[in-house]
Formats: sequence, C-alpha cells, structure tokens
Amino acid sequence: MKTYLVPVDFSDAAFNAANFAAQLSHQSDVSTIILMNAYYISPYETMLPNPDMVMLREEEVEEEAKGRIAQLNKLKHKLSKIVREGVEIITRLNRSHLLRAVVDVIEEQDADLVILGSIGNSTLREGRPGIGNHVIKISKLSPAPVIVVPPAYTYHLIKEAVIACDFKKVKENIPMAFLHKLLGKQAIKLLVLNVDTEGKHAGKDPEQLAEESALHDMLKAFKPKYFYENHADVLTGILDFAKEQKAQMIIALPHNYSFLRSILHSSISQQLAKNSTIPVMLLK
Repeated sequence: MKTYLVPVDFSDAAFNAANFAAQLSHQSDVSTIILMNAYYISPYETMLPNPDMVMLREEEVEEEAKGRIAQLNKLKHKLSKIVREGVEIITRLNRSHLLRAVVDVIEEQDADLVILGSIGNSTLREGRPGIGNHVIKISKLSPAPVIVVPPAYTYHLIKEAVIACDFKKVKENIPMAFLHKLLGKQAIKLLVLNVDTEGKHAGKDPEQLAEESALHDMLKAFKPKYFYENHADVLTGILDFAKEQKAQMIIALPHNYSFLRSILHSSISQQLAKNSTIPVMLLK
C-alpha cells in the first residue's frame, strides 16, 4: 500500500476523497499520494466549431490546463498539512479520458489503491441521482482496488471493517495478498458477513459448510468475527449490518454479490449512494 491514486475533478466529493486519502495515510504505510486530473480535448474541438459556432483556440486550452494545475497544487498544499510526515504528494494533469488516465497512471506509477468520490461534477450537471458513471467505469476496469467515498463522509479511524462474503469459491475469490497488505500491520477488526437469503447456513448445506471452513482457515490470522443475516435483499442487508455495527468500511470481495453489476442498476446505485454513509472498498 505504498501509492494511492486520487482522481480529482474539483468537485466537493473529489476533495472529500482526497482528504480521506490524506487521513488514511496515518493508518497505513503509504509513501506517495497522486492527485490526478484528466483534461481531454478532442482535436476536433480545436479544428471545428461546436453547435454554438464556438471553436476552442490552443491558447484557451493551455490556459485551462494551467488553471487545473494550479487547483491541483492548491489542493496539494492543503493536504500537506494533513498527511503523515514523510508522505509525498504528487500532482498530475493527464491529457486523456478519465478512464484511460486512471489505468495509465496505475500502470506507470504502480499504484496500489484508487480513492475517489461516489459522485462527480458530471453527475451533478446531469442531475442523475446515485453513483456517478465514472465510479462504475473505474471500478470495473481499474487493475487496482478502489475505495468509493460518500460525498458527506467525515473520516473516522478505521477500527472495524465489514467483509461481505457469499462463500462461493473463496479460495479463488479472496485476494489474500492484498488483505495482508491492507491489514497485516493494522489493528482493524474484520466482521465477515454472509447475507444468507437461501438459508444455506442454517440448513447445513454441505458445499457452503466446506467453503466456510476454507474461509475460516484462510482468515484465521486476522481473527475475524462471523455473522449470518437473513435478508431478502443482499445489498440492503450489508448496508444495514454495517450501520448497526458502526463499522467504518465495507469491503466487497471480487465477484461478491455482483457489486459492480448491481450498481449498474439505477435503483441499487441510488440506494448505495444514499444509504452507505461509509466508504466501500471494491477488491480485485
């Protein structure tokens, strides 16, 4: 967990995510935080007028780029007073689409974690409720795990994290190497939750019991607590449980409950954005 990447579109939600990254540095061994803004201008925008008969000049593009760099440096200065001593903050303006910029920076800088706000300026402009499209796209294609931070979230020391687990192919789906990087030196209590909509645990389903046994063995070094909840809706069950336990983070395992597939549906997206008052980490 040496490098965090924070995409910044200068929205309040993005600033809040950047603040979260800075605060999290006191709980991790991160050494570098990259503040990145994506500023893509199509060549056609400088060659052809838009429907309003306005054509961007190169001078205007460069002036906008300078303004964005200045805003990034202003944010860097603010966060430098918050981060743990020794953490380096880097600002970067990428002249490409957001998704391409995120993937490129992760690969070039070997970033371990992406931290971003759950909504952005484009979401607010379009008046769409729920999680922003940029979050869904980045979460799906980012080669690094992603933490989605609610816009109104105020940082709290992470003492307890809920791991939502469906006990399906746990040996294949649980990235133990990353969990060790995330939790190896941290005093974070794990609350492993299974929302058992089909009653497999109570019914002593042999296949599920075998998966449970494998999971217990894999996570024993972290000494987690295990919980089973019966709820008609898995996502709501997870959010309600995290709220009841006053956890500071939800960790969604790869393929678990099809989180990424679920948030593509607007109703689920609105529910997650509205009801999840704590950050959600999407592992890979």
